[in-house]
Amino acid sequence: MSRIRAADALARRLYHAGCRRAFGMPGGEVLTIVDALEAAGIEFVLCHHENAAGFMAEGAHHVDGAPAILVATVGPGAMNGVNVVANAEQDRVPMIVLTGCVDPDEAETYNHQVLDHRTVFAPITKATFTLTEGAAAVQADKAVRIATGAAGGRCGPVHVDVPISVADAPVPDEMILRPDAAPGSIGGAALATAREMLARAERPIMLAGLDAVRDGAGDAIRAFCEAYSVPLVTSYKGKGLLDEAHPLALGGAGLSPKADTHLLPLFREADLILLAGYDPIEMRTGWRGVWDPATQDVIDIAHDANLHGMHGATLEVIAPVGETLDAIRVGLEPRPVWDCSETRAALKAAFAAEDWGPGAIVETCRAVCPPGTIATADSGAHRILLSQMWDCDLPRTLLQSSGLCTMGCALPLAIGAKRAAPERAVVGFMGDAGFLMVAGELASAAALGAPVVFVVFVDRSLALIELKQRQRQMRNAGVDFGATDHAAVARAFGGAGVTVRDRAGLRDAMEAALAAETFTLIACEIDRKAYDGRI
Repeated sequence: MSRIRAADALARRLYHAGCRRAFGMPGGEVLTIVDALEAAGIEFVLCHHENAAGFMAEGAHHVDGAPAILVATVGPGAMNGVNVVANAEQDRVPMIVLTGCVDPDEAETYNHQVLDHRTVFAPITKATFTLTEGAAAVQADKAVRIATGAAGGRCGPVHVDVPISVADAPVPDEMILRPDAAPGSIGGAALATAREMLARAERPIMLAGLDAVRDGAGDAIRAFCEAYSVPLVTSYKGKGLLDEAHPLALGGAGLSPKADTHLLPLFREADLILLAGYDPIEMRTGWRGVWDPATQDVIDIAHDANLHGMHGATLEVIAPVGETLDAIRVGLEPRPVWDCSETRAALKAAFAAEDWGPGAIVETCRAVCPPGTIATADSGAHRILLSQMWDCDLPRTLLQSSGLCTMGCALPLAIGAKRAAPERAVVGFMGDAGFLMVAGELASAAALGAPVVFVVFVDRSLALIELKQRQRQMRNAGVDFGATDHAAVARAFGGAGVTVRDRAGLRDAMEAALAAETFTLIACEIDRKAYDGRI
């Protein structure tokens, strides 16, 4: 039997899992890992900060479905990635985190950059391993299965610490693959109960989320909703499970009190609530305890048991979302029930765009961008507005950090998505503060030749925090900052940059950007308090 390096065994298993790209910042301790990834057919994409690299990896994952791969060197490199790993845990992203580490024997007499990576990552990952020579292939397989939820539960990050000598150690050239567990299904008694609930319901409503996206349950959700005229609300990450131009789609929910005034009454009035892969980690506290399982039928279909306490359920099912909805629906007489068209119209009116401001920016960009456009959103006031106004025709077309809500994610998410789908339009939306956190990654966009469009809401303030500060009648402190010529920054990195102050200018800039061969940054200048009353 031929011999390969342990790092090759790891890389080949990742390739088998569908991985074609890894993102990171190399150091001497991960050179063998990078070499092994490339040899296995996995492109290593050089980034300029490990946190951004992780978000690029996530962006690619949302396009190709394969686990994201983040590569970070020992010590400071690994620590730079902590935020994005925590984000992957809270946003249910299957991510393989590969870090180099000093050999244990060496660490006994040498302490430069030596720290316990596994202790740091343990609370924010589903599992953490130290690669060993004899079990490299098995550990790689375990990491993939745990990260992707094939071993049970939701997706999430898995950390693999790779000692320098182990990466280079010769191991047998063999592939060890563990069979995936068969997906669960709804039991006979639970199915009968669910069908009884649906048969008697007069006011059903569905709330779908990230587990449904993972399951590819969009077709099943549409068939179910259309059969019984069931209105659909999604979490922000569930947007597009049903084309949001559909009359039954009520859009995303989670962080907008303005939207909640229209949506929460429907859930309080409903006699059947169908939770289709709904993960409440995306939702604000206003969604806690909205319905009462003692007086309302609540069917909760999810990948994991309810340990969050955000809501209760009459019937809890741990099974694939689409298959379960089909099983409940098929065989029952389709019938229309209640009409929520007035709520849909009221929501559209509530978020109608102004002549110029953040709403006008979203509306103008949505009108110019083609179907299937992938949009990304940073954290902040613009994300809440964008998530209410940006209609998605497909799942995974509005990418954001909605569990951890971390800033600085939109730009790298967009770069990663464009790398994986060069033929699709990709637009990253961000506030000026979030952009300044990751402006250096424009160099990555330039190096990759990625014609991404970056739209920056320029109000020279941490708008959402400034608004909360005023609502609490506190003095203005630490939320405003000086002017930056964002367009000039983009040009300095080799892209196109333009500043706009009205709809016509934005429309022209967006049309040109979508046809450009390099990245374009569009700085949209708006008033400092432009979000007042909007979200």
